[in-house]
Amino acid sequence: MSAARRLHSFSSQILAANRCGAMAEPGSPLTTHVLNTAIGVPGSNMTILLYKQDSSAAVWNLITKGVTNADGRCPGLITRELFTTGVYKLHFDTAKYWGSLGEDSFYPYVEIVFTISNPAEKFHIPLLLSRFSYSTYRGS
Repeated sequence: MSAARRLHSFSSQILAANRCGAMAEPGSPLTTHVLNTAIGVPGSNMTILLYKQDSSAAVWNLITKGVTNADGRCPGLITRELFTTGVYKLHFDTAKYWGSLGEDSFYPYVEIVFTISNPAEKFHIPLLLSRFSYSTYRGS
């Protein structure tokens, strides 16, 4: 089996088992929380994709796909074993989210790119969102 085919097979296994909580232990090293600051509620039912950048090129490999729960959280994004040093990207499908509320949005998606140099630490990356703005920070 070619290296590319093995990588695709491995990625497919990760995605099939890791749908925001299905595979990761309760103490996931990476968490996120979406807050709709326009109306003061959690950003529930928002699709989130987690990617990791390939170290040899500017290629993004999809690690996890999930949907936020009623509290705007997507627990279990990644297991401690899969969480290694590197550059990651969280992709939030904001257009679909706002559309489900009968609204449109200036930003069709939000991507947060961040570097992990010590995967033993815990990382929390919230997204504060309105139709025409967003902000993020590294939380605890």
